[in-house]
Amino acid sequence: MGGVSTADRDRVPKQDRSRATRQRLLEAAVACLAEHGWAGSTVTVVAERAGVSRGAAQHHFPTREDLFTAAVEYVAEERSNALRELFPEGTADRRAVVTAVVDLYTGPLFRAALHLWVAASNEEQLRARVTELEARVGRETHRIAIDLLHADETRPGVRETVQGFLDMARGLGLANLLTDDTARRRRVVAQWSDLLELALR
Repeated sequence: MGGVSTADRDRVPKQDRSRATRQRLLEAAVACLAEHGWAGSTVTVVAERAGVSRGAAQHHFPTREDLFTAAVEYVAEERSNALRELFPEGTADRRAVVTAVVDLYTGPLFRAALHLWVAASNEEQLRARVTELEARVGRETHRIAIDLLHADETRPGVRETVQGFLDMARGLGLANLLTDDTARRRRVVAQWSDLLELALR
């Protein structure tokens, strides 16, 4: 009486294995997008990289669009978490926040998302899903930036100032796709830090 059945005992490890497989597939999809772009990232390539069969990949993600939309969503959540964890107590140092946000947009996670955007511009089924996802990610990133910068959105122009900063960070991420833009980016980050300090005080 009150014992645990064999089926119940087996279910937990099986769920853990399933979660681990799903995570490996998502991480492999992100890496493939960043390295090979949309055209070179197939379910087969991702499954091989994740070390699982194509059938196992399709069990978790029935279509290619399901896989890559979920991968970018996973990355977006990881990105938000990483940004929050970087300053768990908040910070008065706006330059550190500006640098962290720009680093977010110049790293491999943004590169992977960009490849998905390009694909979505040509794939109607993918476009609606990616557009909705990016709108949500954009709102979350804006909210995190407002919190970290200690910005008061009730003041006129503050919302637009922070949005302009995020747009600038995205632009630096685009520029970094073609060339190593580190030196110029450092100067731009310094200037934007000074501008935000003046605008948000």
